[in-house]
Amino acid sequence: MQKLLQIAAAMVILATVASAQDAPKIPADQEHAAAALKESPRHGEFVDVKLSGSDVKLKCFVAYPERSDKAPVVLVIHEIFGMTDWVRAVCDQLAADGFIAIAPDMLSGMGKDGGGTEAFESDKVRDAIRGLTPEVIAQRLDAARDYATQLPSASGKTASIGFCWGGSVSFAYAAHQPALSGAVVYYGTAPAASEMEKITCPVAGFYGKDDARVTSTVEATDTSMSKLGKKFESHVYEGAGHGFLRQQQDRNGANLNATRDAWSNTIAFLRKVLG
Repeated sequence: MQKLLQIAAAMVILATVASAQDAPKIPADQEHAAAALKESPRHGEFVDVKLSGSDVKLKCFVAYPERSDKAPVVLVIHEIFGMTDWVRAVCDQLAADGFIAIAPDMLSGMGKDGGGTEAFESDKVRDAIRGLTPEVIAQRLDAARDYATQLPSASGKTASIGFCWGGSVSFAYAAHQPALSGAVVYYGTAPAASEMEKITCPVAGFYGKDDARVTSTVEATDTSMSKLGKKFESHVYEGAGHGFLRQQQDRNGANLNATRDAWSNTIAFLRKVLG
């Protein structure tokens, strides 16, 4: 009997290990982002992208997948905290999933001595990002997208993904950029109906149920997009809060559960729209 119990216990351990190995990878959370970047086998680098009509260079982080064919591009739009290790770790995970990921520092050239996010004190970063106009945002995203699509290893197809402030921007960018193949929105709000009407690509949204400030708008967004004949899919996660992908250890496991399902659906969506 004891031997049977030992065999059963060993089988449980093996099943657990196999399950962990088969589980889809997710981006590192805020606490482990720097370590994930340091340990990544993939190539990531900062590049300076020219902005039309300006001497300012848009600082972007680019992560490259390891694949033999050309890859689609995912434009990563950071939170209201600006360029962080966590945003770069998201790029690295997207590269692991087979995409070229590019994240522009939207505050490039706006800080002291022409710096970007790193040139602002923490609270000042939010104020500076809130002060960005739609025109400046669109110009910078277009520049990053144009740079990435012209890379020799790029397939030419692009999608956007954004978080919090960047989630709302990703939704708005879908209305601005007709060449976009898809947009992913993490806990961000939709643009006005007049802007939604311009959207030509599918949009996928991911929300925490306990993030009422944002999630309370999802039903109306779904109705508006449907009336306009636009493709919109929403995923709302019970018990999860705002910023769940970055704060995975919060809310008694709800944020981590949301992260696992949301990222799996995100990659499935991106692969579908980008081919």
